[in-house]
Amino acid sequence: MASNIRFVQGNEACVEGALYAGIEFFAGYPITPSSEITELLAYHLPRRGGKFIQMEDEIASMCAIIGASLTGRKVLTATSGPGFSLMQEALGYAVMAEIPCVIVNVQRGGPSTGLPTHISQGDVNQARWGTHGDHAIIGLTASNHQDVFAMTVEAFNMAETYRTPVILLFDEVVGHMREGLTIPEPGQIPLVERLKTSVPEGVDYHPYLPREDGRLPMSDFGGVHRYNVTGLYHDMWGFPSENPKVVHGLIRHLVDKIENNVHSIARYKTYYLEDARTVLVSYGASARSALHVVESQRRKGQKFGLFELQTLWPFPYDIVGEACGRAKRVVVVEMNMGHVYREVQRTLTNSHNVFLANRIDGVFISPTDIRQALRLIEGKGM
Repeated sequence: MASNIRFVQGNEACVEGALYAGIEFFAGYPITPSSEITELLAYHLPRRGGKFIQMEDEIASMCAIIGASLTGRKVLTATSGPGFSLMQEALGYAVMAEIPCVIVNVQRGGPSTGLPTHISQGDVNQARWGTHGDHAIIGLTASNHQDVFAMTVEAFNMAETYRTPVILLFDEVVGHMREGLTIPEPGQIPLVERLKTSVPEGVDYHPYLPREDGRLPMSDFGGVHRYNVTGLYHDMWGFPSENPKVVHGLIRHLVDKIENNVHSIARYKTYYLEDARTVLVSYGASARSALHVVESQRRKGQKFGLFELQTLWPFPYDIVGEACGRAKRVVVVEMNMGHVYREVQRTLTNSHNVFLANRIDGVFISPTDIRQALRLIEGKGM
């Protein structure tokens, strides 16, 4: 059977990726520019035996998917900046209780109500640091619809592998533009299913005792095992503990299970880096304009390259450093005040050769904007 070729919005590509990955439960509240995800899943999920609930707000949505995930379901919610802000407390709970779930944030201008129908990439640091306390998080993004589909599937796979929330950071332009999408045949992309415990009924089950490979088998809540789930620091049985050794061990586990697997989690694309003297670093919709500039400059004989990030968190410092370390200059292209720019500066020893090309006014950054930034850099003799 031939693959299914569609002409879709980016938000629809996300829905198709979620369906491919096996989503079984969605809870959400409509908000521009992510509403199409909610609308499409309201139609598709019940027809596939899944459950859809429109909640009263976004923190309730996050709490609902946490509960559904604990019962063994693959879950998703979708929102934009203001709703993502409301989710942060429950997101921290999911981090602490190690509950697999996927959160889509189709970014728009902010803070507060901001620019509801315009583009921004201003939630990158919120995705990393929005919930309080020391923690690690996985944040993925994409610049085109085929990659939106792929990263959505990856998000579900990583949520199950690392027993953690995974954030998909798309943006308004990617979410609302239309382009082709080829939906792979079932089984073409490997799927990670929930790792269930082999502990039989009536035998003591430790919900927070990792195996040697670091994965934590789960038992469906309400099933054959009774266990405690809490947002407090807890022992391997899930019961609250203030024992310094237990607290230290848990926070190290929550961070290390992600930060120690950066190379396994990292997704990225490279273009023309072999001889590049100027490397653009970008992600999301911004990477589309960056690639256009790189290819047009190379046609003029200039040695430009592009490093496109698809994993924003954990930030792949070593990989970015290797890709950009030989460049004369590195220009980060993004639509915020420099969230990834600062991470790239931290990566490279020659941080004075790292520059920012950005827009923060709700207007999509164009190739012309990037070229103008490059002329300013060149004018300073950089």
